[in-house]
Amino acid sequence: MTREQKAVAIEELKAKLADANIFYIADISGLNAEVTSNLRRACNKAGIKIEVVKNTLLAKAMEASDRNYEELPSTLKGNSAVLFADVANGPAKIIKDFRKKSDIPALKGAYINEEIYIGDNNLDALVAIKSKEEVIGEIIGLLQSPAQRVISALKNQFKDEE
Repeated sequence: MTREQKAVAIEELKAKLADANIFYIADISGLNAEVTSNLRRACNKAGIKIEVVKNTLLAKAMEASDRNYEELPSTLKGNSAVLFADVANGPAKIIKDFRKKSDIPALKGAYINEEIYIGDNNLDALVAIKSKEEVIGEIIGLLQSPAQRVISALKNQFKDEE
């Protein structure tokens, strides 16, 4: 890869990172072609873009970024894949599902709405993160509950008056 190609690749990665509020970095060392293909299919089905990257290029893209990725560049060892998502727990669920059969892929780190998570020990916590839609649904449910009780009480009051 020439210097110009590397510079272009770094700029492309920098742009992808700037556009992403949620991405995970996973260690995919040891995955054979079939399992890698299955991982790609699962990611595509969930609306997650997966990209295998060169660690040095990703680290340089992070360093050139306006955002602070803290220790994330230090996790870039071995084979790395970046999983870009719109739902915070989407990649974590896919990684956890694949881990039912083996220890791979391993979570190196995650960037979720300016929060940094380092290490595979955070996987369970990341799976438990609720999506925006789930939180909104819970809030609506909580708001509806008192309103439904008031409506029910009013209906009972009108029945008593008849």
